[in-house]
Amino acid sequence: VQLQASGGGLVQAGGSLRLSCAASGRTFSRYGIGWFRQAPGKEREFVVFISRSGGSTYYADSVKGRFTISRDNAKNTAYLQMDSLKPEDTAVYYCAAAELRVGSDPTTYDYWGQGTQVTVSS
Repeated sequence: VQLQASGGGLVQAGGSLRLSCAASGRTFSRYGIGWFRQAPGKEREFVVFISRSGGSTYYADSVKGRFTISRDNAKNTAYLQMDSLKPEDTAVYYCAAAELRVGSDPTTYDYWGQGTQVTVSS
């Protein structure tokens, strides 16, 4: 499956962005989807995942209550709604797909998108 992340940009602190992860190539509903982020000079960090059906989600503590993941299997797309953004949310955001199981460990994921830059100004 090929993944294309989009929707990043520059926003002021307290603002919102909606990221999209569009999939092509194979049946989207076969995959759990995760979002990760990587800030300059830092390791890739888990943000959130959603199960194949969308019935289960799990958020990192740093984004809980501010970010919301969803998916539309009919449109082969997953979304990450980011509200109340903070400067520390600045990073390149990646979506990833896992065929067997999802989790917070990036090695769980089989496919990765190219990333989209999110910059939050103070």
